Amino acid sequence: MSAAAAAPRRIGMFGGAFDPPHLAHVALARAAVEQLALDELRVFPTGQAWHKARALSANADRLAMSRIAFADVPRTVVDARELERSGPTYTVDTLRELRREHPQAELLLVIGADQAESLHLWHDSAEIARLATIAIAERARPAMAPVPFDASQVPGGHWRPVELPPMPVSATEIRARVARAEGIAHLVPDGVARYIDQNHLYRTT
Repeated sequence: MSAAAAAPRRIGMFGGAFDPPHLAHVALARAAVEQLALDELRVFPTGQAWHKARALSANADRLAMSRIAFADVPRTVVDARELERSGPTYTVDTLRELRREHPQAELLLVIGADQAESLHLWHDSAEIARLATIAIAERARPAMAPVPFDASQVPGGHWRPVELPPMPVSATEIRARVARAEGIAHLVPDGVARYIDQNHLYRTT
């Protein structure tokens, strides 16, 4: 058996509210697939987010927008399992499921630098670092900031960067612009902009 044939599959996990998914999300997914040499990137719209104070848009809408947004990203699949799970959504539970489904694969958790800074507050964060390489993407600042939760200090845990040009785009800004009847075509994929308009999402009247 050749070394290439023996190499484990590399599966990435990229989760988020995606309310809505925007161009920075898509750019991060593309960068992760390319720079991490992923065989597959699974995108997980979150279900009942334990850390979100506001109510998220309907699961069906966020799932539909995610499928539109990531449709053209190579080797990327939108996975609906967290939307179908009852109770709070925890990343560690999804990673455990992926490990059971792909026991020989290398798992990589793709997160933004802002998420990395609070990773130590995530549910069972040490287990997350044991299950997956933490791939940290810098999208809003020019240099990688120190990460309070150092995955390298967890037995078997480690992290690596994903390089991404600064893209100061936020879903909060997009929702606010829609509420003010301002354009968002430069912030989200075209199909997502059409979906938001056709389904009257984020409007206040």
